[in-house]
Amino acid sequence: MSAAADARDARIRLACCLGMLAVGVNGTAIMAALPTMRADLALGPEEMTWAVNSYLLMSAACIILGGKASDWMGAQRVALVGLLLFGVASAAIAAATGPGLLLAGRAVQGLGAALAVPATLSCIGQAADLSRRATALSAWAGALMLGFSLGPLVGGALTHAIGWRSVFGCTAVALIAAAILLLTARTGEETPASRRPSQIDAGGFLLLAVLMVSVILTLNGLARVAQAPIHVALPFAAAAAASILFVRVERRSADPFVDLAQVRRSPLFLRAAAIGAVTMFCILSTLLYFNVDAQGTTGLQLSPIGAGLMLLPLSVGLFASSRLAPRVVRRLGPASALGSALIVVAVACAVIAAAAHHRSEETLCAGLFLFGAGLAVPYATAPRLALSALPPEAAGQSSGLINACTFLGGSFGVTSGAILYPLAGFSGVMTLVAAAALIGATLARSLPRAGAR
Repeated sequence: MSAAADARDARIRLACCLGMLAVGVNGTAIMAALPTMRADLALGPEEMTWAVNSYLLMSAACIILGGKASDWMGAQRVALVGLLLFGVASAAIAAATGPGLLLAGRAVQGLGAALAVPATLSCIGQAADLSRRATALSAWAGALMLGFSLGPLVGGALTHAIGWRSVFGCTAVALIAAAILLLTARTGEETPASRRPSQIDAGGFLLLAVLMVSVILTLNGLARVAQAPIHVALPFAAAAAASILFVRVERRSADPFVDLAQVRRSPLFLRAAAIGAVTMFCILSTLLYFNVDAQGTTGLQLSPIGAGLMLLPLSVGLFASSRLAPRVVRRLGPASALGSALIVVAVACAVIAAAAHHRSEETLCAGLFLFGAGLAVPYATAPRLALSALPPEAAGQSSGLINACTFLGGSFGVTSGAILYPLAGFSGVMTLVAAAALIGATLARSLPRAGAR
């Protein structure tokens, strides 16, 4: 390989890793900024929940499409569009003066992430030669995890020192810089893949999106079901209709958006994807309602940077344990490693709830470290297990399905927490998270035992 080709591939890897670092930071930094944003933009409880859910739902609905688009139109093209969309949407949010632009910007960020995540993964895999591919893919995953881990501290520090708008302004600068770097690395030789389908299953895509949004709207309406049952009945009916139609459409499609028959034939895929969803349910609901409580007048009364520093043990545990997760899984087997880790998460929830109630910051830090360390094992392992359960030729669709389940799990966590927090406070949310972790531990019992890869 020539020096020019080496330099071009290095720019591609740098652009993809920088993009994923920024996406990861933004994904959790907003949790530290939201309490301040709520006051500044006059956000109601539902609008604050949708500031998170609009991103998660758009990502979940579109990420399978993003993976397919990378195959149809070329990974670099799709990655460039995704990074630019995310960056421009971040700039729009930074300029928001009310809920409307915030929610629209978050939805466009979700679309950008749905395009950028699978496309940059494909780009970085194609750019590296075979001997360096594993290292390049690890760097991509490490950048995303590092950003996700550092987000609470970065968000808290920027919000405290400059203001919440700087969180999105810095994201915009980083994403646009990554897009420019990727653009300069393009040679113009990239052509659409030969796997371009004769037609796109638009019906399957739209029905899946309707199903996801309707389920979240149904859950969101439960908080006021006694006063307004229509807010549950209508989205529930829409979800039921969309699910029935989706199954029928996908069964009849020659090139389905989701190959349901293939997924049904793999119990391992379903269980691993469910554990991935549980993992995101736990982390996002904890981050959001910890920040709401810790920065509130009835909680620890911390500043945004104080809340970010308090979450630093969770970030350290999450990042450090994720690097050790493959070794732990090889030694104990997926069933024992993931089951034990999720039980640790459930125990950590009890420690966090008790420490927050008694205002014991030392105990709270210990509980948050345990929480992050335990959650990192399924976070790092469940996607790999799910991918291994389906044939290699289905890797694009499999990756999209895993990410869709993960985003949807996070949306369930945020919405469920919104129902429980006004009724039972942060302790109630942690009880819910502990229950979710125990469900994940039960699912893990059916995973392969020691010796399985």
